[in-house]
Amino acid sequence: MMTTSTRAAEAAAVLVLEDGRSFRGRAYGAVGETFGEAVFSTGMTGYQETLTDPSYHRQVVVMTAPHIGNTGVNDEDAESRRIWVAGYVVRDPARTPSNWRSVRSLDEELTAQGVVGISGVDTRALTRHLRERGAMRVGIFSGEALADEAALLERVRAAPQMKGADLSAEVATPEAYVVPAIGAKRFTVAAIDLGIKGMTPHRLAERGIEVHVLPATATAEEVYAVRPDGVFFSNGPGDPATADHPVALMRTVLERRTPLFGICFGNQILGRALGFGTFKLKYGHRGINQPVQERSAAGTWAGGKVEVTAHNHGFAVDAPTDAPTDTPYGRAEVSHVCLNDNVVEGLKLLDRPAFSVQYHPEAAAGPHDAAYLFDRFVDLMRDNHQHSATPREGQRA
Repeated sequence: MMTTSTRAAEAAAVLVLEDGRSFRGRAYGAVGETFGEAVFSTGMTGYQETLTDPSYHRQVVVMTAPHIGNTGVNDEDAESRRIWVAGYVVRDPARTPSNWRSVRSLDEELTAQGVVGISGVDTRALTRHLRERGAMRVGIFSGEALADEAALLERVRAAPQMKGADLSAEVATPEAYVVPAIGAKRFTVAAIDLGIKGMTPHRLAERGIEVHVLPATATAEEVYAVRPDGVFFSNGPGDPATADHPVALMRTVLERRTPLFGICFGNQILGRALGFGTFKLKYGHRGINQPVQERSAAGTWAGGKVEVTAHNHGFAVDAPTDAPTDTPYGRAEVSHVCLNDNVVEGLKLLDRPAFSVQYHPEAAAGPHDAAYLFDRFVDLMRDNHQHSATPREGQRA
């Protein structure tokens, strides 16, 4: 829900939250109006990866760190084909980018892609407000879009909510494509694109995996047509309660006992496939500094390690953290939790080769504490080959 016009330098702008609080500033990026869910990210770096992460579709991102844009924009670090955020909020935008890889300013990139933003806002005060009141609908208005704030507030309140939003198909690839293995090919993986970041298939390819990236609407027949050694479910936007097709597809993968790995939205899909519920967090986890602890006790993976991880999710899985749970696919346990609020951050099946995490182990822009999870996926596929006397239906010989 966005209309834009050519940027007028230093145009006045206003940000209006659905609870009635507003912040005034100046236009940053395109001039016009936009609506979305207001969320905050506390990361001080990696803004280009944030902007191009499809999981931010229909969200207005508030950058808590005050100084944004100092490294400009380059042509190498984008995580997808375009900027996905619905709007962008910064306090002190860089006047001149300074980095040897920069080819244009962040302001220019936002304008070129029609992203309405606002600068000069006290983003720390806005972050505190969202932490206390929760993520909520918001509108940014600049230029001719400025009007009576009461009228703007009504328009914000008429915008769609994130709860109940089915968005993954809007950001996923419309056609399948292949990311070849780097070096000798070891395995083939079918990756279900629910909003995948470009670094994810690259991390798999680094480990000798040929990755077939498939649309969110892919059928089981299309998945097994590539003869996968493993199936991967990506991150993505929206409410997991609406993702009935990915859940049904994942259940097929679990029934066939194909090694499975999911991240972020894929973790929520696994939760639903196992019979757990999902719920909306008050303000979500976003940014590159979230502490997660591995608490696997019943399985073979050591527990207790704490990792600093990259997150972007507003929903979570509702599962017991104190003991394994019986599911239609065997025992499942919560393998990771967030140390800030004890939210479920990972799931693992104890009787089938499947696991997931709620955060982003590919972590373009860092941190890289969780990169080993890709190696665990490789181990599952290797072990599945070694333990299979004969190939199962639909799997590689």
